[in-house]
Amino acid sequence: MNHVILATTSTELTAKVDAATGGRFVAMPAMPSAAGQVLALAGGVPEVVVLDSRPAAEPMLQLTADLTGLFPGIGVVLVSDQPAELGLAAMRAGVRDILDPSAAVDDVRTVLQRAAQLTRPQTPPPGIPLPEDLGASGRIISVVSPKGGVGKTTVATNLAVGLARAVPHSTVLVDLDLQFGDVASALNLDPEYSLADAVHNPARRDTMVLKTFLTLHETGLYVLCAPESPAAADGIGGDDVGRLLQSLATQFRYVVVDTAPGLNEHTLAALDQTTDPVLLTSMDVPGVRGLRKELDTLTDLGMFAEGRFILLNFEDARSGLSIADVEATIGRDVDMTLPRCPVVPASVNQGVPLMQLGGKDPMTRQLGRLVDRFADVPLLAAKPGRRRGRHRGVRVGAR
Repeated sequence: MNHVILATTSTELTAKVDAATGGRFVAMPAMPSAAGQVLALAGGVPEVVVLDSRPAAEPMLQLTADLTGLFPGIGVVLVSDQPAELGLAAMRAGVRDILDPSAAVDDVRTVLQRAAQLTRPQTPPPGIPLPEDLGASGRIISVVSPKGGVGKTTVATNLAVGLARAVPHSTVLVDLDLQFGDVASALNLDPEYSLADAVHNPARRDTMVLKTFLTLHETGLYVLCAPESPAAADGIGGDDVGRLLQSLATQFRYVVVDTAPGLNEHTLAALDQTTDPVLLTSMDVPGVRGLRKELDTLTDLGMFAEGRFILLNFEDARSGLSIADVEATIGRDVDMTLPRCPVVPASVNQGVPLMQLGGKDPMTRQLGRLVDRFADVPLLAAKPGRRRGRHRGVRVGAR
């Protein structure tokens, strides 16, 4: 941490932040009333802004909303001895974390490090100063398969849980199988809101409101589940999906998308925003042939000429196919395989992902390697895979 701004009148809190940062912070001479005061003192966009709300909470919440409105990825930490009362309002304002003023120095350090780790400043309106080394929007990782029954939801949920545990509060999982998605079941969740609510309410225009429609899993993963009724998908278009993923990517380091089988309108809209496609199939002839068709279709659309990640599930030496057979059929190498493993059905039936259980079986180890693969990739390394000719009505029906 090297760019922390502290706004407080408390000498005790100042001393704790001083100890937690090793003196690498700037204290405001007076409590600020406008975002411009914070930016002027920082000389640009700070990584973390610590606002003491104990004198008056409402002005600090408004200041937070102003800062996050200009820079959606900035890390604002609110100091409060009434976290329960301020929780929802703080979330809507864009507060990254609430710090108890009685917290020990080690706890203060942890909160500040977590806020700094998740900071992604955005380009501001003209006239606002900012440093040259700005961050980027989060990665959008879409798990795609040509057919159902290949373990797509299992892979997506475990990948998302693994990323959420590797970087706390960093990851949101979107269930884009709008008619028959079962992410909620896979995570044993009973969500109050669904994706249909998120795209048909003020959340579509306000990222702070959007966060209130997410369901928090016990691992720290945020989830946007599919609607309960398949009919609700009829009112959700590809443009809705694109806007939703763009908004989530300004708020989260990782956006993991579990798509429907095939390449329908919603999946193609997601792929338009995707930085990291995970193309999944099972180790059987129908699945492998389907993957070959999917790869050919993406090539025709001019999408992801580079960066396609091929994941082969249910690897089994007794299947009658070898990895060499699969690679010969699809015309490229397989990047990773997942073994057929008896622990998977129990995990799915219990609604507890393997990455949450943390076992030492072969499947959990491979899923851990998959998580490491994406957790270690720099944010600036990939760009979304826009369709060639997408504005001319290119469409591919689901299989």
